[in-house]
Amino acid sequence: MTELKRRKTIRRLWAVLGVVVGGIVFYLSLLATEFTVSQLLTQFPFFLDALTEYFPPTTYAGIPFIDVAQYWNFMVDAGLFRAAGVTMAIAFAGTVLGLPGALLFGILASERVVPYPFNFLFRATMSFIRAIPALVWALIFIPLGGVSPFTGVLAIMVDTTGYLGRLFTDELEEIADGPIEGIESTGATKPQVISFGMLSQVFRQFIAWIAFDLEHNVRVAIGLGLIGAGGLGLELDIQRKTFNYTEMMACIILIVVLAGSVELMSQRVRSYLRDDDTEETGLLEVFLTAPRKILDSTAGRR
Repeated sequence: MTELKRRKTIRRLWAVLGVVVGGIVFYLSLLATEFTVSQLLTQFPFFLDALTEYFPPTTYAGIPFIDVAQYWNFMVDAGLFRAAGVTMAIAFAGTVLGLPGALLFGILASERVVPYPFNFLFRATMSFIRAIPALVWALIFIPLGGVSPFTGVLAIMVDTTGYLGRLFTDELEEIADGPIEGIESTGATKPQVISFGMLSQVFRQFIAWIAFDLEHNVRVAIGLGLIGAGGLGLELDIQRKTFNYTEMMACIILIVVLAGSVELMSQRVRSYLRDDDTEETGLLEVFLTAPRKILDSTAGRR
């Protein structure tokens, strides 16, 4: 009982210490960011005034409503649908170009393929790639491709290699030994063992992760547009700099639709590949649940 009480006291002390340290770090963070409640209250009326520009009012049959026609007219006049296509193209091209590197590093980083510590070289390379955000990779590649969609594709390609490669490695570390031993017993070569004994076990998981990474890369492509890589992000940045809040909201609406659509497709692919997915979702249910999934997709999960 004495030992249990001692351990309980120690846990409480560690909990109190954690709360105190967390509070200190939080306070220092507020100081570093110059965040104050007074500034928030001072600026809040200006934000309320801007809301009338984000959501321009009008009336339909005498009923107050948001003037969605302004959004649509700007989307058509500014060519936002073409910009959405550029954003999607950047994400898709970068994902496809990053797949070979992700697969190569993912396999070579597995201790089942390359013995420790030599596999650590490939793990360290992927860790280095992940340590640098895609936005920074785009800045690094500016001397190579300028500020253009080409640079965005390069950044997403490198980012995909690091993130997707690590996910591939984790999947390979969890496969069963039986199929590998069975392939080796036939006198198969090392590439054959990797192809038929290892990759065959995780093929469906690989496809699911690729679909998930494409969904993530669409959001990355939008962020890269904010620094000039083209697409919807670039148009949003232009409208932000000119304080055209109605046009900004039109860009945001199209961003939500694009990200949500890719989210729905990715979710359907991953749902189809799950072993325990015995319940099929009808087309009507997909449309009924689409708004909620679109809103969820804007959270930027990884």
